[in-house]
Amino acid sequence: MKAIEIARVIEEFAPVAIQETWDNSGFCIGNPQTQIKGVLVALDCTPEVIQEAIEIGANMIITHHPLIFKAVKKITGSTLVERMIAELIKQDIVLYSAHTNIDKVIDGVSGVMADRLCLLNREILDEDLSTGTGLGIIGELSVEMSASDFIEYVKKKFLVGQVRVSRPLEKKIKRVAVCGGSGSSLIKKAAQGGASVLITGDISYHDFYCEDGFMVIDIGHYESEIGSLEILTSILRKKIHTFAVCKSEKNKNPIHYY
Repeated sequence: MKAIEIARVIEEFAPVAIQETWDNSGFCIGNPQTQIKGVLVALDCTPEVIQEAIEIGANMIITHHPLIFKAVKKITGSTLVERMIAELIKQDIVLYSAHTNIDKVIDGVSGVMADRLCLLNREILDEDLSTGTGLGIIGELSVEMSASDFIEYVKKKFLVGQVRVSRPLEKKIKRVAVCGGSGSSLIKKAAQGGASVLITGDISYHDFYCEDGFMVIDIGHYESEIGSLEILTSILRKKIHTFAVCKSEKNKNPIHYY
């Protein structure tokens, strides 16, 4: 099976064409016509993930986050990205990324977040009506919760020991918005949609000053997007039966808590 055929399986679910204009989803390194003998799925391409692919005999790595965002003007090995590019080329490993395209479909990254919270009556939060896709999900809890109960519920569902929260609400929470990755730009949209809370990552200091009746919960970028591995492995395993599609065991959160 060629790399391009594997990419088509992903793009049937989330077309590359719907990615954000600043994004770099799709093939990053390697020939799309390469015959693939094994696939490794990871959130990020790291030296540990590359070594893992070599060890298990996978010659294609599929990540959520693209390795290359900015222009690479030289490959001298002076930076981590340059060294990884050189190693991927040396090992003849194809690197492909599905980033904001799987953020923007309703069953994508934010959809997995909504699944964990068991949200009902879901809609895309910031929808492009021309494509029916967009960022974030808004939905409802099956039962209302106090802010303190909801915060504990979020920690349990996302397997996190701590979260960053704006001033907890005094009212009960029913309608909730979620967005994988860095979703603070959707705070206003979430409030306009009737949500009492937005759960996302990378919220900046000033965004914790919320309007009355609204709060934000920052669970972390990694924690909000690790569900992308579930999506990618699931859709690939349904269509690929000739070789293994493995989920990385070496891709770890780059942020450490003490």
